[in-house]
Amino acid sequence: MTTLPVSRRTILAGAAIAGALTQVRQAAAETKEVLTPAVATELTDLPRVKVKLVDPPFVHEHEQVATGGPKIVEFEMEIIEKKIKLDDSGAEYWASTFNGTVPGPLMVVHEGDYVELTLINPASNELMHNIDFHSSTGALGGGGLTQVNPGEKTILRWKATKPGVFVYHCAPPGMVAWHVVSGMNGAIMVLPRDGLKGREGEAVKYDKVYYIGEQDFYVPRDEAGNWKTYDSPGESYEDVVAVMKTLTPTHVVFNGAVGALTGDNAMTAKVGETVAFVHSQANRDTRPHLIGGHGNYVWATGKFNNPPEVGLETWFIPGGTAGLMVYTFEQPGIYAYVNHNLIEAFELGAAGHVMVEGDWNDDLMTQVLAPSAI
Repeated sequence: MTTLPVSRRTILAGAAIAGALTQVRQAAAETKEVLTPAVATELTDLPRVKVKLVDPPFVHEHEQVATGGPKIVEFEMEIIEKKIKLDDSGAEYWASTFNGTVPGPLMVVHEGDYVELTLINPASNELMHNIDFHSSTGALGGGGLTQVNPGEKTILRWKATKPGVFVYHCAPPGMVAWHVVSGMNGAIMVLPRDGLKGREGEAVKYDKVYYIGEQDFYVPRDEAGNWKTYDSPGESYEDVVAVMKTLTPTHVVFNGAVGALTGDNAMTAKVGETVAFVHSQANRDTRPHLIGGHGNYVWATGKFNNPPEVGLETWFIPGGTAGLMVYTFEQPGIYAYVNHNLIEAFELGAAGHVMVEGDWNDDLMTQVLAPSAI
């Protein structure tokens, strides 16, 4: 039976977290009862590629069109529980993260490849964690085979049989929602081996790609309306769950904090460059929109066996889904990339910027008359 060490600090969260931990232990035991021992697949002839993940919004180097046959693509992620700053108002949150970032890194493989992930839960952490890949098949997306306590690691291998962009997230039984809204989610992109294709079969290529992970946070306040702070994730559990149950986030942000993709951290491009934007939301629906641009090619639900929509102004990504938009920039300047629920964009934080360099095209837009007296 899988057990979860509970520190003295975790006990401070009270009966709510204790009940959730009981569900974790029970589900882990039940999972082992229904699974038969694994039989090693004959994969000795496949080449292995070890990939070093990078922090979002950036994406590790990868081929858009695969060369050669399927590979075993090796990734390693460390689970890090840490306190993060959400904005300048004093709002803090105990985040559970893959590799220390919200969202976790974007992984890229090709259809037919094998994903082999080493998942590490350091002894310094307080909680048990796992990972559920929406792109994989069986065992709760891998969640039933990756439940690691602090001080443990596990290795999961699965075959990428469905092309598209997909969410992954932590999913311990009884505590799924809390872990997801604590920032423990990311995305994986499974490209077709011959690359992306448009509606007429034309090749769709990009010069660069950015990964935007939209995250809703639920920060408790005290009786005076001030943000509450905690010494550990377990201590925050009961209060955070109470805010979660209102279904009203205090923050909706891109890449872990208000302003994480603006100013010096803005995404960049040049006129004529084609940029791919992967956008995920592991919990709530979202409506991405590029102010001043369009979605030339959009897989809103992120599945590449379906033809892309073209020329969209705004696209809808259901909660628990990742989408892909590809756009070629035609004008220089600052573009705002937002969730077009404008309250969430401008009041709660779901906005980023793309700084585009190049020459202005008056044929596309010009100021015929500057603001002047009537």
